[in-house]
Amino acid sequence: MSRVVALSYYPIKGCAGVAVDDAMLTFAGLTHDRSFMVVGEGGVFRSQRRSPRLALIRPGISAEGRRLTLRGPDLEPLAIDVDTSGARRDIELFGAPFKGIDQGDGAAEWLSEFLGDPSRLVRVPPEHNRVTDGRTPGTSGYADSCAVHILSLASWDLLNERMAARGGAPLPMDRFRPNIVVDGWDEPHTEDLARRIAIGDAELRYAKLAIRCVVTMVDQATGAKAGPEPLRTLAGYRRAAEGGVAFGSKFAVHRPGKLSVGDEVIVGAWGESEL
Repeated sequence: MSRVVALSYYPIKGCAGVAVDDAMLTFAGLTHDRSFMVVGEGGVFRSQRRSPRLALIRPGISAEGRRLTLRGPDLEPLAIDVDTSGARRDIELFGAPFKGIDQGDGAAEWLSEFLGDPSRLVRVPPEHNRVTDGRTPGTSGYADSCAVHILSLASWDLLNERMAARGGAPLPMDRFRPNIVVDGWDEPHTEDLARRIAIGDAELRYAKLAIRCVVTMVDQATGAKAGPEPLRTLAGYRRAAEGGVAFGSKFAVHRPGKLSVGDEVIVGAWGESEL
């Protein structure tokens, strides 16, 4: 029987995640997932691709989403009241224009000092109407694409085995920043084949493979780039037709609901691998 063994959401895009035992799944993903984003001058988003120190920022957000705390080494924590009604500013995510609600000078100063570059913090506005791509369209906050990223322990184990065979060390799961980790699928990459999944009260529909980038080479504990793994090993057996390497799958939310660690993962429809 396949079950959820880990749930994580990432309040600020690119920053550390929050592991939980229970979560509400909305159409935009786990509650508070990627609802904030750090932007640089001109409103262009920051990510670990160019700002790996984002990994060291450990945000905390209150259950109702009204209070956000920023924590990181060498700086005093900063707590702010979340602004959901302020002026919108133009921002850019992968070349696409969006809007964000600026969270004030205090957060901007804290982030600018920590990252060493002028930065500001924005929040998804209530009218955010992003449409994500893939086999099943959906929506999300400031995630790279789809609302939910699922990865199985079997896929992770196979990758670590292959890296070990090359003399490499295993990598922790946090390198891949999944929202839902599944155990009980005997075959690696079963998540690539699941087309309709029920977990708890919720239902998800397959959107596309998760194409991996250089963020997987950032050590999430130190905020330093530590490549060439896992991309080097993945390139040997997980090359995607559209380019890059695939590891894990992205899903759109078909029916919101509560999820919990330990919930059974029920696949209602299967498909063929797109790899």
